[in-house]
Amino acid sequence: MQRHAMALCRGMLWTLIFLESIFLIMSVYGWDSFHRKGAERMHNLQDGRKQLLKEICEDDKEAISKRKHSLEDLSDSELENLIVDDKHGIIYCYIPKVACTNWKRVMYVLKHGEPYQDPSSIYDQYVHGLDTLRLLSSYPRIERKAKLKHYTKFLFVRDPFVRLISAFRDKFEDSKNDYYYNPLSQHIQCLYGSQPYPPRITFYNFIQYLVDPQSEQNLPFDPHWRQMHRLCHPCLIQYDFIGHVETLQEDAEQLLNTLKLQNDIKFPPSYVNLTTAESLSGWFRNVPLVERMKLYKLYETDFKLFGYRKPDELLDG
Repeated sequence: MQRHAMALCRGMLWTLIFLESIFLIMSVYGWDSFHRKGAERMHNLQDGRKQLLKEICEDDKEAISKRKHSLEDLSDSELENLIVDDKHGIIYCYIPKVACTNWKRVMYVLKHGEPYQDPSSIYDQYVHGLDTLRLLSSYPRIERKAKLKHYTKFLFVRDPFVRLISAFRDKFEDSKNDYYYNPLSQHIQCLYGSQPYPPRITFYNFIQYLVDPQSEQNLPFDPHWRQMHRLCHPCLIQYDFIGHVETLQEDAEQLLNTLKLQNDIKFPPSYVNLTTAESLSGWFRNVPLVERMKLYKLYETDFKLFGYRKPDELLDG
């Protein structure tokens, strides 16, 4: 009787082991299949983004040719947003207000090699300092061309209007930027402010400044609101990866996988962003329709090149 009970227990134990093995195999296969499908979906998404960019650049050849014909036409100052990492063969074009601080942290960590630091541990102001990272413009012209041909090139973009709001909040509403942006703020106040010297310019004043043709004639736009295509030249430089802030963590993970760095570096977690596409209507409530339409025209190329829909709800009278 005792031997029978023990045999029965052993039989049940082996059955449980067998079932757990089957479950484990199915789980691993299912998890692997899930990741493969996810990677395939992201790969197709990237192909779609690059194809859209290529088609629009082809369609806009005449307008582009009026600006720049080739890479050789770009001046040193027009290449100052391209960061180079020779150790890993990477070029990153950073765009202010498009997760650039965290990507600069990653580039800084890569530059200094193994053992890699946690990018989150790098002080944000440090990576924006001069000479912290090497720019493409610092290389001889013949080397630039070779690097652009052989290195992996990437950039991240953002809804153009959302980026503008983010720049306004950061540079004109945050008191820590008063020292640098006060002169510009006072200039905008004098030209467009309803009072002689209001304490802060309004978002509408900022838009008036942007759409005024004299603004660019007097001084090129600050990089924080300069058009994204003017910073990274996507019709002249063939980027291998185009990420979007709207899918930042997912795109960052895919890029690190592509660079075979997924086990070495983790992209810093994103904070909750107060500037979203859903908040656009509130920001533009006091901006007249004519200025909204002028603003869209100013950033229309960015909307088209990077696949952002035209905000008709803001532009229809």
